[in-house]
Amino acid sequence: MKKLAYIILGSTLLFTSCEKMLDKPELNKVPDTEEKYWRNESDLRLFVNEFYSNFFVGYNTGFGTAFTPLTGYNFSDDLTSENLQASLLGSVPTGSGGSTSNATASLRAEHPGPNWNFYWVRKSNILLERIEAYSKKNLTPAEYDHWTAVGRFFRGYEYSRLVSNFGDVPYFDKDIAADDFDTQYKDRDPRGMVMDKVYDDYKYVLDKMRTSDGVGNLDRYVAATLISNSMLFEGSWQHYHNLDKDRAKKYLELARDAAEIVMATGKWKFESDFKSLFASESLSANSEVIFSRIYDDALGIRHSVASYSNGTELQTRSANLNLIQSFICNDGKVWQNSTTTNAKNFRLKELVKTRDPRFEATFMDTINAPASGTFVYAHKFAGREALTFLNSGKPYPAKWSSNTNTNDAPVARYAEVVLNWIEAKQILNEFYGGPMVTQADLDKSINAIRKRPLDADAAAKGVQKTAPLLLSAIPVDPDKDADVSPLMWEIRRERRMEFVFEYARIQDIRRWKKLTYLNFAKDNYQLGSWVIGVKDFGDKTKPGKILAAFKDRLKVKKADGSIVTYNGTNDAEIEGFYVARGFANRIAVNERNYLSPVGLALIQEYKDRGYTLTQTPGWQ
Repeated sequence: MKKLAYIILGSTLLFTSCEKMLDKPELNKVPDTEEKYWRNESDLRLFVNEFYSNFFVGYNTGFGTAFTPLTGYNFSDDLTSENLQASLLGSVPTGSGGSTSNATASLRAEHPGPNWNFYWVRKSNILLERIEAYSKKNLTPAEYDHWTAVGRFFRGYEYSRLVSNFGDVPYFDKDIAADDFDTQYKDRDPRGMVMDKVYDDYKYVLDKMRTSDGVGNLDRYVAATLISNSMLFEGSWQHYHNLDKDRAKKYLELARDAAEIVMATGKWKFESDFKSLFASESLSANSEVIFSRIYDDALGIRHSVASYSNGTELQTRSANLNLIQSFICNDGKVWQNSTTTNAKNFRLKELVKTRDPRFEATFMDTINAPASGTFVYAHKFAGREALTFLNSGKPYPAKWSSNTNTNDAPVARYAEVVLNWIEAKQILNEFYGGPMVTQADLDKSINAIRKRPLDADAAAKGVQKTAPLLLSAIPVDPDKDADVSPLMWEIRRERRMEFVFEYARIQDIRRWKKLTYLNFAKDNYQLGSWVIGVKDFGDKTKPGKILAAFKDRLKVKKADGSIVTYNGTNDAEIEGFYVARGFANRIAVNERNYLSPVGLALIQEYKDRGYTLTQTPGWQ
């Protein structure tokens, strides 16, 4: 037979044909009809395999950075670089589409989703249509329901990602005929209409997908975790961007309900330390990890994320003082009014003892210059062992260097579930008449996270668990936004501490309509931790002197607010918050930056065919 296939490039349909198709059970015989290809669960599973590396990227592979923590998600208000801060998109690009099936992220850091590419939508629709046309008669009702749910999940999830980037997008729910140019070149459909279709897909998934389909395969609980993420994003976007409050309520309720499906099982708990979530060779026994990507040297599946967390590789964007100050003290109070000893001491070695344990598990406790733009270096994604090779003269082992890392990646974890749940509940309570968040709710979510055990290394440094968040004693934070309630502020703080360098922060400030946080007007965005020149940058051959290399380069902001630059003679004066070298603020954020434009070439392509593709609002 000939298999006619098209790939959407932007909205262009490219046609190819091939004479052979892979039929795994019969290795030496090619099926001569589609009916013989779409026979059973094994055939469906083979077809679905390609989805996994696209949607469950983990740490990617090799030197790949698309959708990876640290190397992919390193753009937000948490992070500062030397010199001019990276600006947001200022003009419409020539192209922003693609036909590749690879996991390729948008070229713009403020839009961390896919390009204008409907490959995965089409693949999902092919799966659904072929199940209906060929496979259904050979499947049990339960098998049919499950695989239909798989197709609808991937279609819905890809559309939620496209909508998060572009807003309105054309909606396709079927395989398009080769000569149907009116459909191929249709203009955008409204965001709400598309997300209502996604909502329907998600409801089906949560009702019909299997609760277990074997290790490494999508099931209802993995889907529910990602659905809670997706619906929290869209529900809060609809709310905070003042779009459709009825839809906001509907989507937030589904975010809450999807999270509750996972929580109700009692299968997942916070029984491991924070560091082990990201630096373990195997996550199969970790009770917090719902789904992971496995890396194995013997199988040739490796990555490089841990190498960029090993103390030597450059981190051009690194933690600023604004992020550091947002970490709660271990008495459960903000630093300004904490009773914890040395709470106002911003030396790294003191911060690990006074702040929530996630600070110590995320950052080195010593100044790391010049590997970090602010000298605050993230080691969240490498094992503690990796830092023992720093400045040792010994070569790093393969698992912590180059692109040969083999620590597993958590793709879906329980902290996401409970933090999605508590935020959705709080928005529903504050604005949509939902029940009040109770102390029991906090104990099942934020406080359960705070009870994570400490590993021996953290305990030896003096790290302590953080006191629970109490409704009767919500922290009073002088830095709280006036338009955010005290409890919601603490829920947002918890997300910021939990997901540093992961997917969440840039997406969170986009959906909260807080992209203006990227206007680094506050001083603490250009600062790092507190440094003492002669200790942190001292010349070992000249006691009391700072290394000559830092002359005219090392700058600190002192306690009285004055800024002092090292001039080669004022060594004793160099004590204060480190000022990022050459810091300059980015161009101001524009309202249009919340959504990505489509490329000029794509709009012209529509025009050349006699059709119109509407540009994203604000980018005309």
